[in-house]
Amino acid sequence: MTASRVQLALNVSDLEGSVAFYTSLFGTSPHKRRPGYANFEVADPPLKLVLIEVPADERGTGTTGALNHLGVEVATTHQVVEELQRIESAGLSVDREDDTVCCFARQDKGWVHDPAGTPWEYYTITDDDPTGLLPMADPLVATGACCADSPNDTATC
Repeated sequence: MTASRVQLALNVSDLEGSVAFYTSLFGTSPHKRRPGYANFEVADPPLKLVLIEVPADERGTGTTGALNHLGVEVATTHQVVEELQRIESAGLSVDREDDTVCCFARQDKGWVHDPAGTPWEYYTITDDDPTGLLPMADPLVATGACCADSPNDTATC
């Protein structure tokens, strides 16, 4: 990846149906599939779309419960550091997570929240498929809530 792209992480109650829908919508298959999880690397428009399976009563219908979090994926850790410094210089609070495993990838990242609490992450993937991960060993991962310990205190990736 050479340029940054926006990440949209959605809660879905029907992962298979959602994968089929977004495959048709964007004309591309998922980049990564794990239990309760799929992500797409859409070239046009440049988008990282993440689908996180949650129970139907948590998801709701329409836009209710749809948004998990938003993000900006950049190419390097250096870019993450620069962006987080810029954000902090603007007076916003940043929660940093270096060398963390989240959504079945090793990442360097930082979280910031808008005035209503919407979580945004700036991140880079340093290892897209780290060895030694046992995704079903952690019950949070098994339900798709792979980053439940992130600073935003919600089940996000």
